[in-house]
Amino acid sequence: MLLNCDLGESFGNWKMGLDDQVMAYIDQANIACGFHAGDPDVMQHTLALAKVHNIEIGAHPAYPDLQGFGRRSMAHTHDEIVNLLHYQIGALAGMATVQEQHISYVKPHGALYNDMMAKEAVFDAVLDAIGRFPQPLKLMLLATNEAQTYRDKAEKAGVGLLFEAFADRRYLDDGRLSPRSLPDAVLDSQQTLEQVSLLASEGVVITSSGARLSLNPDTLCVHGDNPHAVAMVKQIRDLLP
Repeated sequence: MLLNCDLGESFGNWKMGLDDQVMAYIDQANIACGFHAGDPDVMQHTLALAKVHNIEIGAHPAYPDLQGFGRRSMAHTHDEIVNLLHYQIGALAGMATVQEQHISYVKPHGALYNDMMAKEAVFDAVLDAIGRFPQPLKLMLLATNEAQTYRDKAEKAGVGLLFEAFADRRYLDDGRLSPRSLPDAVLDSQQTLEQVSLLASEGVVITSSGARLSLNPDTLCVHGDNPHAVAMVKQIRDLLP
């Protein structure tokens, strides 16, 4: 099981995250492409860090929402989603090429990610965008009990999938994340390590109802927002084979 982290989310003089510290412990860098965070200088710096640490690179595109950090849902047509994804993926892919790197997957950010998982039309548009991109790219999405349905649709579009789980989030019985408005939606440090250990050994999580849910993720999302988060990522790395 790999570790992925959302990175390159600074903007101009505003800094977010400890990218240079967390890079040492992860396998995949989801790099912001300028619509919710990131700018050309931040993208270049993050790509350079990923190259030093030999980390797989993915595009982390979003709705055009700098003020809301990409966390607000926005109504778009199918073609508008395809175009905003091509614009952002193309920007990161081009900058990576200049540094003799390449991107290999796409993980939508924030509200675009949530809409993709909740609305079939958005998922279809995301698949269409990735399938039409001139280099093969995989799509990273949430591991749920509907994984086979997503696999079938992605296969028809010629897109590979990477299923991810979240280290520090409580799950509902259907594999969705427990809303942050509910108590215990975010796990504490000990609960996070216990969940990661169970995912690594058995591919399952214990849901909010106490049920065992099989996820078998390819990759685990972690965070590098602050020193405590980076320390947690190091502990998670030590837990994995």
